[in-house]
Amino acid sequence: MTADEVQQRIEAALPGATVRVQSDDNVHFGALVIAPQFAGLRTIKRHQLVYAALGESVGGEIHALSLETPTPAEWSARRGA
Repeated sequence: MTADEVQQRIEAALPGATVRVQSDDNVHFGALVIAPQFAGLRTIKRHQLVYAALGESVGGEIHALSLETPTPAEWSARRGA
């Protein structure tokens, strides 16, 4: 699975999200997912939403997935906006 395919799946599951996915080997991925759906959720729930978007690929085609999952407000605060 490519980084673009991972990105497309996450975007389809979380409409309005900003998603950036990187991979050097198409097995280990890092993703930044900025989504309004994360508001009010703990980190584990945010990650579960992303894992649900990827389904059985996690642990299969996707060997490892590192996630950063802020809300748009959290992301803006980090960037000093």
